Amino acid sequence: MKSFFFILSILLFNFSCGASNLGAKATKAPSHKEFDALLKKHVSSSGVVDYKGFIEDKAKLHIYCDLLSNNAPDRKTWTKEEQLAYWINAYNAFTIKLIADNYPVESIQDLHPKIKIPLVNTVWHIKFFKIGGQDASLDEIEHKILRKEFDEPRIHFAINCASYSCPPLLNEAFVAEKVDAQLDKVAKSFINDHKRNKISADKIEVSKIFSWFKGDFTKNGSLIDYLNKYSKVKINPKAKVSHLDYDWSLNE
Repeated sequence: MKSFFFILSILLFNFSCGASNLGAKATKAPSHKEFDALLKKHVSSSGVVDYKGFIEDKAKLHIYCDLLSNNAPDRKTWTKEEQLAYWINAYNAFTIKLIADNYPVESIQDLHPKIKIPLVNTVWHIKFFKIGGQDASLDEIEHKILRKEFDEPRIHFAINCASYSCPPLLNEAFVAEKVDAQLDKVAKSFINDHKRNKISADKIEVSKIFSWFKGDFTKNGSLIDYLNKYSKVKINPKAKVSHLDYDWSLNE
């Protein structure tokens, strides 16, 4: 009888281990090729988004979003570059999906909850997608992951909130192999964009992004020090700083 229970315990142990392995999540970062193709097809070089085109390709967009949902980053096995590219693409892809699923809208702000509470209950707090089986929101990606875990101010030029005054959506997916170069590209492009930042040597009128997230840009110097890393016009350290109005109209 003892031998019977011993054999039974071994069989149960092996079965449980097998079941555990079957349920283990993949640790390999997903490909962003599908999203890259969609961005190249439906976003202009200047960042103008063809939401009607995304709606026509909604099945492909949903497949990519499902890919993201089912392949949450593994912080132990993924590189920082893989994680960063994933989260930037996730923010942008789910934002596009949000607009496409509710189109037509004049502004992403039209999708605020009926009871809007600034910084607490807005469109960015709506948990309309899942990551690794957990309900998630755009606010969580931006503030609890990208800003908190990566200490990378350039993410503000990479994620797009579907609005005209946002940094233009890059018409290619972010990928681990060149994410640093891509972040440099969007930083230079946005800061030197005369429609969104007006820069001269002694006076600058810049996006409210530089006010809302000033702390992110001034950890190692002043705001002007940060801008001068990318600005084609070198700004006087004592230049007058003001901020432009933010246009929330849809970036289409």
